Amino acid sequence: MKKLLIIGAMLLAPVFAVAAGGSNVHLDHIKVDATNQESLQRGMQLYVNYCLGCHSAQYQRYERAATDLQIPADLMMEHLVHSSQKIGEQMTNAMDAKQAQAWFGAPPPDLTNAVNLRGADWVYTYLRSFYVDNDRPYGVNNVVFPSVGMPNVLAEIQGIQRQTCGQVPMMDNGKPVFDTLTGKPMTTQKCDILVVDEGTGSMTPAEFDQAAYDLTNFLAYTSKPYLQESKSLGIKVIIFLLFMTLVFYFLYKEYWRDIH
Repeated sequence: MKKLLIIGAMLLAPVFAVAAGGSNVHLDHIKVDATNQESLQRGMQLYVNYCLGCHSAQYQRYERAATDLQIPADLMMEHLVHSSQKIGEQMTNAMDAKQAQAWFGAPPPDLTNAVNLRGADWVYTYLRSFYVDNDRPYGVNNVVFPSVGMPNVLAEIQGIQRQTCGQVPMMDNGKPVFDTLTGKPMTTQKCDILVVDEGTGSMTPAEFDQAAYDLTNFLAYTSKPYLQESKSLGIKVIIFLLFMTLVFYFLYKEYWRDIH
C-alpha cells in the first residue's frame, strides 16, 4: 500500500508542478463571466486576430462559438474565419509543427484548455506582463513566465512595456509594515515594476487591461463551453427533484394513511 501511495505521488507531482507554475509571482485576480456576451465576442475577435495564427483551439468549433456567443453565422464567416475553413470546423491553423519547432523551440500549444490548466488569473496576468528584454531572441520576456519563447503579439495594442525599479510598501502576510520609530509605512525597492511607454500602443493601459480580460474570458469559455448549459440544466434537475419529492411525500401519506 505504501509503495502504491509513493508511485501515485510521483505520477501526480508533474501535474501539481504545472498547476502551481508561477506561484511565487503575484497574480492579478479577475472574475470571468460566461454570460457577458459582448466581452466574449471581443475576446474571440482578439484571439482570431492575434493568437490563432500560432495557437489553435482545436477542441472548439466556430459554429459552437457562434451559437454560444450569439454571433450570426454570416458575420462569423466574414469577420472571424480568415481561412478556407467552414463554420462547422474546429479552430485550427495551418502552422507546420516542424517549422514551429525551429522558430520557437517547441510548437505553440493549443489554448483551448489554457484556463483549465493555468487558471484565469495566471492567463490574465501573463498577457499583461511582457516587457522589453534585448537578451531574449524576440526582444521580450515575461514576469509570469520567465524566458518565454514567444514574441509579445499584443504589443501593437499594448505598447512597449519596460521593467523598472521603484519603491513599494513592505508587506507581512498581506498587511503593510510600519516603522516602529516614526510610524510611517516601510518600503523596499522592487525591480519588476512594468511601465508602458506613452503613445506606443493603440490602446490606453485601461483599454488594454479590458482587452486582456476579454481574451482571458473567451479562453475561460473555450475551456468550459458547456458551463452555462450545465448550470441551466442543473437548476431544472433540482426543480424536478423537489417536485418529485413533494409527489412522493403525498404518495407516501396516501399509502400509509389506513395503517396509521
